[in-house]
Amino acid sequence: QVQLVESGGGSVQAGGSLRLSCAASGATVSDYCMAWFRQAPGKEREGVAGIYFGGTSTKYATSVMGRFTIFQDNAKNTLYLQMNNLKPEDTAMYYCAAVSRGKCLLLPLLSLGAVGNWGQGTQVTVSS
Repeated sequence: QVQLVESGGGSVQAGGSLRLSCAASGATVSDYCMAWFRQAPGKEREGVAGIYFGGTSTKYATSVMGRFTIFQDNAKNTLYLQMNNLKPEDTAMYYCAAVSRGKCLLLPLLSLGAVGNWGQGTQVTVSS
């Protein structure tokens, strides 16, 4: 069972950048499909970016395409989310998620139902 711990959140002004990290233990991130989700107050949790096992390909929500980049460092067993040109609407709690290979092949990567393990979240606040 993989354990996930996020870090790197904070407060930035619009147009700024942040890099979120998700350190994994108990399993190897390359054996999973990994993803970032976010949840703003009063809104449903939504998938932001995902990466298939082995880092073979990535998937992004339309709202972040071209601004966010998901990648992983297998040597550090860590998943990252580089967020550039941040907007106030990006303000949310960001969660790291692990999806088993089986579910990754059967379900959309950024669907809530695919996630097997969650991190505790890290807050991102973007001011205008």
